[in-house]
Amino acid sequence: MRIVLLGAPGAGKGTVAKSLTEFDGSVQISTGDILRNAVKAGSELGKKAKGYMERGELVPDDLIMDIMEVRMKEPDCQKGFLLDGFPRTIPQAEALKKLLEKIGIKLDAAINLDVPTDVILDRLTTRRTCSNPDCQEIYNIKSKPPKPDGTCFKCGSPAVQRADETEEAIKQRLATYNEKTAPLIDFYKKEGLLKTISSLSSQEIVEEVKAAVKK
Repeated sequence: MRIVLLGAPGAGKGTVAKSLTEFDGSVQISTGDILRNAVKAGSELGKKAKGYMERGELVPDDLIMDIMEVRMKEPDCQKGFLLDGFPRTIPQAEALKKLLEKIGIKLDAAINLDVPTDVILDRLTTRRTCSNPDCQEIYNIKSKPPKPDGTCFKCGSPAVQRADETEEAIKQRLATYNEKTAPLIDFYKKEGLLKTISSLSSQEIVEEVKAAVKK
């Protein structure tokens, strides 16, 4: 399957993407991951991106698209891909459309995970992330707590609340999402690719995505 996952921060895109990769071998692609991997690999594109990232600046869309093109041509993408958190803006969606046409790939669907704000706030304010940059295991103090001493089960590092997951920060992230990313819902609706899912169960969402793609 080749799908774009839309949804506010905390809507569950990462969890759903992980389950779908296990279903059919499609790979989960997030811009954060491909940028970090390009920098780590020391490629020419990675070196360019590193400069922006070290200065705390946004990596320009044209550079992201160049890195995305390289990633999508890698062998593991032949089975399919799940774009998690990308595109974020209409210009990125338009650039992605041109890129897919260029490399001869069609999207199966754009899945919009519609989750109430109060649920998102609860999910993110109770989330904890392993502080080890090589681990980054995700926990939730209600549903999947770390060890009783607050450390990670996998590597033993402290599991911490990220600075962007306080209630105030989350409200700001949601405001940014509604301004810049929510218009993508209309974009993909006009493309005839949109499927909105309102379930809070990741398993139900996965089944609905499978059904949507089969159609």
